[in-house]
Amino acid sequence: MTHRILAAVAVIALSTLAFPANAQGTEKMTQDQEDVLALIGKMTGSFEAGDLDTVMQTYEADQTIMFEPGKPVSDPNGARLAFEQFLAVSPKFSYSGHEVIVEGDIAVHIAPWQMTGTGPDGKPVEAAGLSIAVLRRQPDGSWKMVIDNPHGSHLLTGSAD
Repeated sequence: MTHRILAAVAVIALSTLAFPANAQGTEKMTQDQEDVLALIGKMTGSFEAGDLDTVMQTYEADQTIMFEPGKPVSDPNGARLAFEQFLAVSPKFSYSGHEVIVEGDIAVHIAPWQMTGTGPDGKPVEAAGLSIAVLRRQPDGSWKMVIDNPHGSHLLTGSAD
């Protein structure tokens, strides 16, 4: 697996960590926005702890994750395998903002990210991009991710992040 794929998996898993507490451009977040960020924080914390069962529970069963630009993964087993492979990199993430937009039962979360880690060869791995996640409110009122794409910036730059 290339460093780019490993970085992409890390981005997806951690791209939407709930820092800072408010969405950019708003004074106070709504309860729905806070709930979306809480789900993202739960996924991020679980990934860092190696709890892939909880990570996968933050996604709907019929989800799509873009581990690489143009290469969606919709199979939960394939997504879990990609997350498992990435745990070896021990990524560390930082974010320069978060925006949550909610309309009814659909939410979009947008977050610029930077990642550092260590590849299997011991060399540093670095990546950056723009994460875009689409979430849907579940019948019990909770939120789950449906589409997770940490490569939203590749269309602006013409690169694959």
